[in-house]
Order: sequence, then C-alpha cells, then structure tokens
Amino acid sequence: MIGRAPLSLAVLISGRGSNMIAIAQACATGSINASIEQVISDLSAAPGIAAARDLGLVTQVTARAASADREAFEAELTRALAERAHDFIVLAGFMRILSPQFVTRYAGRMLNIHPSLLPHYRGLHTHRRVLAAGEREHGASVHFVTPELDAGPIVLQARVRVEPHDTERTLMARVQASEHVIYPKVIGWIAEGRVVLRDGVVWFDGALVEDLRAAAAM
Repeated sequence: MIGRAPLSLAVLISGRGSNMIAIAQACATGSINASIEQVISDLSAAPGIAAARDLGLVTQVTARAASADREAFEAELTRALAERAHDFIVLAGFMRILSPQFVTRYAGRMLNIHPSLLPHYRGLHTHRRVLAAGEREHGASVHFVTPELDAGPIVLQARVRVEPHDTERTLMARVQASEHVIYPKVIGWIAEGRVVLRDGVVWFDGALVEDLRAAAAM
C-alpha cells in the first residue's frame, strides 16, 4: 500500500536460515514492503548467521549456554531485541521453546512457521511422523505465536502431497520450498494491513477469516 512505512522485522534463527533468506530476498526485490532490522541466533555456529551477514544484515548471537536457565536466556534475548526497533518478530527455524511470559510480551507481534498442517503434528520430527502415519498430505503453517506450543491462530497453510516413495529428506525439501513462498506472502499481507489479529482471531481485508488457506486466490 502506497504511503505505508516498511514493516520492520527481527528474525530469530537456529540453523541454516532458509526462510530468513527467502524473506530477505522478498524484501530486497520489493515483493513485500518489509525490512529485516536484525537477525538473532541462539547458536554461534548457525549457518544462517553467516548467510545473513553475506546479505548485509545486522546479526547478533544470544548464546544458549547449557548451564543457562531459560529466564536468563530470555532476558538476554529481550535486551538484544530492544537494541533495534522492529514491528514484528519472525521465528524462522528458531529451535527454542519460549516461555509464556516472553510470548505475552510480544503478543500479536510474533509469527512462526511450522512444518505441518496444524493443528496436526505439533512439535518436532513432523516429516518422519507424517510418513510413519501413512498420511497422503503434508504441508506448512504460518501462525501467530501464543503461549501454547504451535497452537496460535493460523494465517496461511501450504499443502504438499506425500509421494509413494518419499523419504524424510525428500518430503522435507518440498515442504521447505512451500514455506519459502507462504512466509514472505503472510509478512507482505501484514505489511499492507490486509492481515491483522484481533481478539485472538485472524482477519483478512477487514473480514473475519478463520482459515486463510484460500486467501491466496482472493
């Protein structure tokens, strides 16, 4: 939308940062009206930190020492986030369960992407579990973060067919490719004011929408 300031983002990662890269590329090309103000990792060896630096992004590591408790880690993470202004926190492969207190601090301003068709297959190892269950469909979900793990209001989902000869690796690759499409799309909608969260419910273009899986066609 003309006249809107770019949506400023803090992106939290723990690994390769492939979703962070997809979002950064969408910002750089003008596909979405957003900018990444900082990339924070809880692991100094995360490949995504090097990738973010290569993209010219501000990076920081808030290490999770084995002896550190969650309260101390989150206090340090809060200080890191306060160093730069941001409108939204984007969890992009951030492998750390955040406390209800931390999530509540940023309520309505934190997104996550989960590799399953929520509410099914919350938690870890989703591709393995989907294959073990013999599911015919898998996918990814972008949702607002709430204190309950992987249970926040869903904004958009991508569906991926499970092929007969899929392995965990091949299925993961196709799901991740879909993530790289829907995560920037949702951020773009938020930047345009098309998606908002009100009273714990997602609205799209001023209308109440409980499931925006069909919104891409609107």
